[in-house]
Amino acid sequence: MIPKPRHLEPEYGAQFQDRSIVDAYQYRPPYPTETFKILAGLMSGESRVVLDVGCGRGDIARELVHFVERVDAVDFSANMIETGKKLPGGDNPKLNWICGPVEEVPLAPPYALVTAGASLHWMDWYVVMPRFREMLLPDAFVAIVGTKASSEWWDGKIGPIISRYSTNRHFQPYDLIEELEKRGLFQKAGEKETAPVLFVQSVDDYIESYHSRNGLSRERMGEENAAAFDREVREVVTPMAKDGMLEFQISGHVIWGLPQQFVGK
Repeated sequence: MIPKPRHLEPEYGAQFQDRSIVDAYQYRPPYPTETFKILAGLMSGESRVVLDVGCGRGDIARELVHFVERVDAVDFSANMIETGKKLPGGDNPKLNWICGPVEEVPLAPPYALVTAGASLHWMDWYVVMPRFREMLLPDAFVAIVGTKASSEWWDGKIGPIISRYSTNRHFQPYDLIEELEKRGLFQKAGEKETAPVLFVQSVDDYIESYHSRNGLSRERMGEENAAAFDREVREVVTPMAKDGMLEFQISGHVIWGLPQQFVGK
């Protein structure tokens, strides 16, 4: 077995149980509505039951539930799930929240689709991908969902700030699909991007969104470093704000494929 990149080890994934990360998650850009139509279109046959893994606050599950019979939404962070239950759609009777690691929690297959937002990279791939294959209907997909923001001139200036202050000192750029495929755990079948939509956000909320990311948990950075990080990012982006607001073009991005059973020594 090929080890995971060091920066994706469980000690870093555990940060998503931190209260500050949960609180800051609301400031991430939302998935465009078209994202959920793409996901719904990946299901074939009569079954419309979905497994959403690493669901967090249910940003996928709470919307996708309108297109399906049931969504089983799994996350290992009780703070994330409790927050999600209080958000719009969090009490939908077709949404089944499950708290625990998806590697081992009891589930109720078969599923017509497995969805994963910004989460699959934290899981034990050699456990979850074969488990998804066993629980999916024949030829049903795993869909990996994300968002892309229009590239702004300041992107190149914020990266070095993150590198200076992030508590994840092992981070290296990587491609999740490439990592899965070279381990023989995923076979890509398709990819689609939504039309971009306008997203407007205050400078304060934009800065706070970074504290929903791995390595930038306020608890772990400490008050002094978190304040310094905020100050440096503010200096970069404030000149581009109009009346304290920033504008972005946000698109949804979906890659789908077939999970594979690991065959190795």
